[in-house]
Amino acid sequence: MPAFYPEYLKASHSAPAPGVPAAGQAPGCPRPEAPSIPQPGPPPTGWKHTFRALRHRNFRIFIAGQAVSLIGTWMQNVGQSWLVYRLTGSELMVGLLGFCGHGPVLLLGPLAGLAADRYSRYRIVLLTQTAFLVQAVVLAALTLSGRVTATHVFLLAAVWGVINAFDIPARQSLYIHMVGGKDLLNAISLNSVVFNTARVAGPAVGGLVIALAGEGVCFSLNAATFLAVLGSLFLLRLPPLEPENRDTPWRHLREGFRYVASHKPVLALLAINSAMNITRAPAVALAPFFADAIFGRGSEGLGVLTAAAGLGAILGTLGLARRTATRGLPRVVFSSALATGACLALFAWSPTFWVALLVFAFIGFNHMRQNASANTLIQTLIPDAYRGRVMALYSMTVVGVLPIGHLAGGAAAEQIGPRWTVFWGGLVCTLAALAFRPYVARLQRAVKERSMSK
Repeated sequence: MPAFYPEYLKASHSAPAPGVPAAGQAPGCPRPEAPSIPQPGPPPTGWKHTFRALRHRNFRIFIAGQAVSLIGTWMQNVGQSWLVYRLTGSELMVGLLGFCGHGPVLLLGPLAGLAADRYSRYRIVLLTQTAFLVQAVVLAALTLSGRVTATHVFLLAAVWGVINAFDIPARQSLYIHMVGGKDLLNAISLNSVVFNTARVAGPAVGGLVIALAGEGVCFSLNAATFLAVLGSLFLLRLPPLEPENRDTPWRHLREGFRYVASHKPVLALLAINSAMNITRAPAVALAPFFADAIFGRGSEGLGVLTAAAGLGAILGTLGLARRTATRGLPRVVFSSALATGACLALFAWSPTFWVALLVFAFIGFNHMRQNASANTLIQTLIPDAYRGRVMALYSMTVVGVLPIGHLAGGAAAEQIGPRWTVFWGGLVCTLAALAFRPYVARLQRAVKERSMSK
């Protein structure tokens, strides 16, 4: 890879937040703002406008590798869930699997964000993707040899969660360096499209592979797909980013928490994200029971249900990709959270599998629109010096809270049944959306002020 690193990226990464004095600078003295990342060429028009972030070479290469890898990841997710269901037949154990896989993101999120702001984000992503490959190989070997137990699956799911905790903030923080500020919404939306396209293809293929060859083959195929993303990382022209850090890690960590606590719009977005994802988690964790025990569709039904949510998410995020401004995104966050609550209640009492399939697609549509909009708003409002730490908090509200919902959903389902569990999740989600409503106008003003200050 080339040995250069553009000076404007160095400045952008290490610059303190607005209003925070730089190292060695007296409080109250003005400091020069880091120049913004330049954009390559004029923006495309027509249908190409929806895919304008693909103008950037680094993003094209990276997203191609991600597309292959994510298909394998979704196959493994379905395979793990079905394997635990087959080995235990317990709602609580399926919920525990989600807790093991996502709990580390909640526990290690602040440390992972600190790492993303103090060390090379590129190198962190390279290491985490390699670790994902090793984890998949071990799981495949245990399963194909016939020695796998539920305990093995739980432990390896926890290992996956630790890796994911460090991968998310570093990877999310790289996007702005790949595409710049103007195309950030488009890049995040296209990333969601790729994620959910894999969500459609991966579970559908995974369900068929499980039926024909077993879970071990799913895990083996997932391991092979990581070669694509590792290859794409080696082809990038972004050398490792080495930020300058004068503060101690503990002080650096406290500054991140202090920054979020003092910025109410960012705090409100993190709060609605937490509420929406934790209340949606029981429906995801209990999907095997809806597919098999309630609708009698087996592993194929689980794959189709998951794929339906992914298809809905693709349609939702493609609409976001056409947007060029962030001004209306606070309203998208509110309306999507409100609609998700209603859809969860409808899914809980779906009379047939086909009705459940349609409603699950709408859940995916609104869920990913809300997450992508919140992601873009947060990255628009924060300075790059805090990006890793704030995106780690964002990952905690998207992924980290899922184990709470998974475990609570599994435990509640054993007491009141899967349908009532999902219904109560929908009700709480609706109430959280209504509580967020007063912050919409404040977020609109914050986005406008941020745009005017650039």
